[in-house]
Amino acid sequence: MTATESADQRLASLGIELPQVPQPIANFIPFRRHGDFVYLAGQVCEWNGDVRFVGKVGEAFDLAQAQAAARVCGLNLIAALKLACGGSLDGVSCCLRLGGFVNCTPNYPNIPQVINGASDLMHELFGPRGHHARTAVGVANLPRGAAVEVDAIFALG
Repeated sequence: MTATESADQRLASLGIELPQVPQPIANFIPFRRHGDFVYLAGQVCEWNGDVRFVGKVGEAFDLAQAQAAARVCGLNLIAALKLACGGSLDGVSCCLRLGGFVNCTPNYPNIPQVINGASDLMHELFGPRGHHARTAVGVANLPRGAAVEVDAIFALG
């Protein structure tokens, strides 16, 4: 990302297509703005209503596929963030935190590397403003049987 390139310009120059913001499947909203912060609800690896990766990482999916699933989660987060920001990412000052959840076999060793699929997207899109703190945990199951879910917190201003 160049110093003069906006986040919206970067999205276009990378040729990144965003999905529609997924509709919540329970009693929550996709995002909550509070002051200069946007809290994004967890997003699974859904693309326009279709969960693309259903099953366990380490069984149904290898590391590369799981990273692709995490990237889809990240794209959903960016779509929700753009909606939260009134249609433009240019007001985003930084990604503060990602939380990653991997539906994996009990002894799967590469949980942090899976969530790199979402982390790498934030760095790709926002440059140094995409650096963030992060949690990555393995879980027994996720909504709709999804392989990966990621949530995020962004700062505006």
